[in-house]
Amino acid sequence: MDTPTDTFYDDLADHYHLIFEDWSQSIERQAATIGPLLERYTNQVAPRVLDCACGIGTQTLGLSMRGHSLVASDQSRASVARAAREANLRGLKIQFHVADMRNLSSIPEENFDAVLAADNALPHLLLREDRDQALHEIAGKLRPGGILIATIRDYDHLIQTRPSIQAPLMYGPRGQRRIVHQLWDWDGEEYDVHLYLSFERSAQWTVKHYVSRYRALLRNDLSTSLHDAGFTAIQWLEPADTNFYQPVLIARK
Repeated sequence: MDTPTDTFYDDLADHYHLIFEDWSQSIERQAATIGPLLERYTNQVAPRVLDCACGIGTQTLGLSMRGHSLVASDQSRASVARAAREANLRGLKIQFHVADMRNLSSIPEENFDAVLAADNALPHLLLREDRDQALHEIAGKLRPGGILIATIRDYDHLIQTRPSIQAPLMYGPRGQRRIVHQLWDWDGEEYDVHLYLSFERSAQWTVKHYVSRYRALLRNDLSTSLHDAGFTAIQWLEPADTNFYQPVLIARK
């Protein structure tokens, strides 16, 4: 049965790249940050990586182009199909699977050097038991000493300020512009993200609206779940240290 998160990403799959000013540049830029972290913390030049929340492939594609060995999965069928098409267009050999990170048993490969969960994927798991299950599944896919690397919004700060809007961004030349913006509707420790993509064509505008729900996942709560799943050496790398747009979590099995 599809979940609201599946529906959100299935509906968004064909337009997800338009969130970025230049998706190809974002693919390269993210790989240039995440790639060296994977290499450093796995002590491997070309680590074997499972991207368990691959979406349309923003991180998977760049890391594969960097020379890493990638297997990728996501619970959104449309996103996985889009990622596979993008990999084929670039001549990349990546194995793709449709799999919820709470159950990775359909992925036959094991003993990965690293599992990646980027773009604030873990906070989609609204319940503690779902988060715990996902982390146990991730741990089961790692070799001894392997790492989980995740990028997550700074909820320790955001829960204090509870922002209601992310400033609109406008891309493209006049007559072909698009506007990307978000509204955040808070409900206790959870919030709905309303994502709007507005397209200008010949002085007329079309708006697409997508909604998804997140939990404000605090670092202490996540650390507790990580310890319970068998992870140690938990550390956070801040954007000021990595030049990445979100804090980066690294935990070792």
